[in-house]
Amino acid sequence: MTAISSGTRSGGATRPRHAARPAVRRVPTGFPALLRAVGLGLSTGLVLLVAALAVVLVVLPKATGSVPLSVLTQSMEPTLPPGTLVVVRPVAPEDIRVGDVVTYQLVSGRPEVVTHRVVAIGASSDGSRTFVFRGDANAEADADPVIPAQVRGEVWYSVPGLGAVNQVVNGSRTWLLPTLAGLLLAYGVVMITIGTLSAVRRRRRRAERRRAGRDHVARDGQTAETASRAG
Repeated sequence: MTAISSGTRSGGATRPRHAARPAVRRVPTGFPALLRAVGLGLSTGLVLLVAALAVVLVVLPKATGSVPLSVLTQSMEPTLPPGTLVVVRPVAPEDIRVGDVVTYQLVSGRPEVVTHRVVAIGASSDGSRTFVFRGDANAEADADPVIPAQVRGEVWYSVPGLGAVNQVVNGSRTWLLPTLAGLLLAYGVVMITIGTLSAVRRRRRRAERRRAGRDHVARDGQTAETASRAG
């Protein structure tokens, strides 16, 4: 009696075995996918915005010894309109030139300051320099010459519209920065948790598909073997 090999039907026709189907990754579509994309975009944009504000308002000024200030009046329009953030960095009095925009104390040793442009440089009786300032929108120069002790620094950079944000951040630093740090930390923990759970679910689905594929191949092999014996 001629033996018929496993996997053949009676009559000699070879019966192909069914290989496990490749896993097809489902891509979310429709409204849920749109919501997920919008949520991811908003959350990513929010994190980037907070990080950028932290760099502009806190990190750079602190790293360079600069001071972030807010423009409150119209005296420097259109260069520095009200609501502009100006970051003022230290400057040596001998490095100040006509045309520089400088922040100085109205009264030496007092916290009140003004940011105007240098329009003239003179010398006092003891030989030290004095500075005459004028706002770009003003017709006349500031009333009194400014001595070096009053100079706080020159404007390093400015960002329109961030003056109000600067007032909130630097006026409420005792609670705002810790709160933002806590929110960012919580957001990071949530995103890590979601990513971990998604990865676990994907691995579980892949394992289930592999088991289903092996079971399918095994059943197919048993069917072929039964057919060969029947033949």
